[in-house]
Amino acid sequence: MSLFKGAATALITPFKDGKIDYVAMGKLVEWQVNQNIDGLVVCGTTGEASTLSAKEKIQLTKFVVDLVNGRVPVIAGSGSNNTADVIELSKEMQATGIDGLLIVTPYYNKCTESGLIYHYEKIADQVSLPIIMYSVPARTGVNISHTAVAVLSEHPNIAGIKEASGNISQICQIASYISDDFALYSGNDDQTVPILSLGGIGCISTVSNIIPARFSKMIHDYLDGRYLEAGAEQVQLKSLIDALFLEVNPIPVKAALNMMGMCNLEYRLPMCLPNNKTQYMIYDTLEEFGLVGR
Repeated sequence: MSLFKGAATALITPFKDGKIDYVAMGKLVEWQVNQNIDGLVVCGTTGEASTLSAKEKIQLTKFVVDLVNGRVPVIAGSGSNNTADVIELSKEMQATGIDGLLIVTPYYNKCTESGLIYHYEKIADQVSLPIIMYSVPARTGVNISHTAVAVLSEHPNIAGIKEASGNISQICQIASYISDDFALYSGNDDQTVPILSLGGIGCISTVSNIIPARFSKMIHDYLDGRYLEAGAEQVQLKSLIDALFLEVNPIPVKAALNMMGMCNLEYRLPMCLPNNKTQYMIYDTLEEFGLVGR
């Protein structure tokens, strides 16, 4: 059983004076739900999870779960390069009432494929929630191969994979393991429709921070058989998606939300303000898409 179909927004984490801005977070979450988003992900890459303490992650997740109150699924990121720490945090996240866990591959350690499989199996054995594995080798240095997926997709608590390798050939191989109990999600906004064409059922998205209804509609158009419309929309959105990756995520998307009046332009180091050229390019693109006033 899949956690969601469609678009799940990988939420930013707004900050104010170095602390989580819960007022801005609450407004963002309500807007997302009212825009008919299909799911929400907290404490992911886009949420600057690597700079949040474990206590902050749990508090933020509980805040979102309570606010959403079952209206859409809430998935929390609990990945780390220490298996024991992932298990501990995952159990605490589970107690907040979330619907599932997003667990990125262990980074820096450079584990073998056997170690990667043991890592996920050990975690999945210790929690009762469905897990979506997250493969983003450009950031972690660790890839989840189709041979690893062949093993891990058999675990009853491993419900799918967020695939952000960018390698369509690999994703095609992984797609052969899709089943009623194992889902494929796009982790790259600009490859969403191609991944849907391979049997994917959604995207854990950055761009849906700023266009939740539009991005969700594109996915549901495809899932409902309106393939040409979805493909045309994917092409139309390419320049907007590119603008959100002019610098490393989530620097540009948080700048975009700031321009839209939804959060402060504040990050935690080593994330920092985008350069002036990036800011101008983001604003011009938002203006082109009607997301800021002319």
